[in-house]
Amino acid sequence: MPVQAMSPTEEAKLIEVFSSIQGEGLWVGCRQIFVRFADCNLACRYCDTPHQPQPNCRIEDAPGSGQFRSLPNPVSLEILHGILSQWHRNVPGMHHSLSLTGGEPLAQVEALQLWLPQLRELLPVYLETNGTLPAALEKIICDIDYVSMDFKLESLSGAQTPWDEHREFLRIAAKREGFVKVVVGEQTPVSELVQAAGLIHEIAPQMPLIIQPLTEQGRCAVRGTVLLQLQQEVSRIHSPVRVIPQTHRFIDVV
Repeated sequence: MPVQAMSPTEEAKLIEVFSSIQGEGLWVGCRQIFVRFADCNLACRYCDTPHQPQPNCRIEDAPGSGQFRSLPNPVSLEILHGILSQWHRNVPGMHHSLSLTGGEPLAQVEALQLWLPQLRELLPVYLETNGTLPAALEKIICDIDYVSMDFKLESLSGAQTPWDEHREFLRIAAKREGFVKVVVGEQTPVSELVQAAGLIHEIAPQMPLIIQPLTEQGRCAVRGTVLLQLQQEVSRIHSPVRVIPQTHRFIDVV
């Protein structure tokens, strides 16, 4: 499908575009194309990715090359579609999906509404999101294939857990295949995780809960005994629960 000339409203602010191995959640180990969007509506203490808009974004020269060039922001669908089309032609079948990550991709939902129908013709769309913008998700859920949704617990994020937003977001996300991820630390109260598990079991009982231990200095920062205890308590309420660390940190990929 040919891409028409873009207007400014059909552009988005990006941080980077690259090909790598998914290191989190149910699809860990799958090769994906990552499109990292600028901007986020939250400011979590443990956030490990840059999301402030920059004059330029970086685009990998070829999938997995580790060599990047700069493109001016904002980026148009025409430019991005051209790059991804070439990657798809050169290595057909290698990529499982197109990961929209951030920042928070839904902060630029107006662009996504225009982008996704055409990008989805190349690859299935995998949304990585903080799970706090349900109205935005509703606008594009028809063009999403997989949802990786975070629950932002107060003990780690430093802000009150947005339970109402998570509830409404989960109701919409449950229309697609996916999971809920909760980042935990040594001091995460069991009560927070139990409340999250109860909400998931109520709204989307088919969705697995992924307990992801905090990563610090390239290592898992939570003891195994703590993770075992958290998993045990959560499984009393919501049985599909797994403990999966950030594996991409251990194999030294972006």
